[in-house]
Amino acid sequence: MSVTNSLDQQWARVRGRLKTEVGETAFRSWLQPITVSEIRGSQVRIVVPTRFLRDWVVAHYADRIRALWAGENPGVESVEVVVAAPSMGAVGPDTGPDSGSGVGDDREPFVSAAPPAIVMASLADSEEPAGVPASLDERDELFAHLDPRFTFENFVVGKPNELAHAAARRVADAQAVTFNPLFLYGGVGLGKTHLMHAIAWAIRRKHPSRRVLYVSAEKFMYQFIRALRFKDTVAFKDQFRSVDVLMIDDVQFISGKDSTQEEFFHTFNALVDQNRQVIISADKSPSDLEGMEERLRSRLGWGLVADIHPTTYELRLGILQAKAETMAVAIPDKVMEFLAYKITSNVRELEGALNRIVAHSELVGRSISLESTQEVLHDLLRANDRRITIDEIQKKVAEHYNIRLADMHSARRARAVARPRQVAMYLSKQLTARSLPEIGRKFGGRDHTTVMHAVRKVDELRSLDPAFAEDVELLRRMLES
Repeated sequence: MSVTNSLDQQWARVRGRLKTEVGETAFRSWLQPITVSEIRGSQVRIVVPTRFLRDWVVAHYADRIRALWAGENPGVESVEVVVAAPSMGAVGPDTGPDSGSGVGDDREPFVSAAPPAIVMASLADSEEPAGVPASLDERDELFAHLDPRFTFENFVVGKPNELAHAAARRVADAQAVTFNPLFLYGGVGLGKTHLMHAIAWAIRRKHPSRRVLYVSAEKFMYQFIRALRFKDTVAFKDQFRSVDVLMIDDVQFISGKDSTQEEFFHTFNALVDQNRQVIISADKSPSDLEGMEERLRSRLGWGLVADIHPTTYELRLGILQAKAETMAVAIPDKVMEFLAYKITSNVRELEGALNRIVAHSELVGRSISLESTQEVLHDLLRANDRRITIDEIQKKVAEHYNIRLADMHSARRARAVARPRQVAMYLSKQLTARSLPEIGRKFGGRDHTTVMHAVRKVDELRSLDPAFAEDVELLRRMLES
């Protein structure tokens, strides 16, 4: 038996053990692309197609591979992980010609099993994305979807958003990639999109030769589907993998879209491996994104994750003052303080309220006062007196019944999970203004008929079981307090 065959047989057995231990998904994502090269003395050399994959294997699997191989061959004492360009025509995860390893035929030894450091690379050392800077027309097209109002100069900084703002500034100002990816997350209307646009404008001003592409996750999915339909995936990959900075807004919209996630995964991989900056925004942290593949969630959390908290009174007041100054309108201090105190949901609603009272004053010719503000915004103020969110209901019910928050969105039907989920749906219908389809979507994409059934079931149980009725009433009081 040749040494090569013996080596291949050893690797086959090690692969089999690894697959059993880590599971099918993790194996396919991280370990399937590995090939074995040679044994030199007591060291086994294994080959991966990209630097990113090498770093991940070294950090998470190298020690286990060494231990399993030592069980097959006691002479093996160490494992070396190297990067090598795939052979022509090879097909597989991250192994296509556009995977962006940027290594050529050179191999880069990497023996340490310590977690990899954040990649730092000078732009001067990186390959020009298209050989020459983008033309003015092309750059104008790339920036066509950006709002000129959303700049750092117009962003009001406070405690809830200071980390996200500082991280965005660092990425926009840096000559080299600092953290990759930058992941911004927070609730609706708290400033994620504003910061994304601000980064793009700042890069255009300070580094005009860099190509920046900003798209929503929905647009990314649409263009990918269109490329598949017209058999034009090469042009799609060229568009998204040739930029210096890729910005994807509201990435939660590709949750559950397996094919789009697969393409995004490889696009992300290719850009990070070339030291190109990736910036992502979402409404939840990477670990809380339901319907997202584990391998993608882990990569999204690889760089810097910065959250934007709900606004404070001081921040809301500062936003109103900045907005009034931009509009060149004199607003009484009492009105500003009243709005900052009453409208706590999000910045968009706050600015919308200010627009309404200014428009009312100009159209009917009345001065802005506390009384006119209450009159114009009566519907908005009533809704904000105590706005309970479905997320808040799910969290409180999950804590009360001692189940995981993720069970609110899962497909599990065990009574210990299904009953609390029905209670949360019932309370969502009673305490929010959300429609049945909207409630269903918040509970893992369920149909509105499922919500109707839950409401009827909880009503029925309340009439039959006094203890259950008391439980539901207690939850209602806790949420309304």
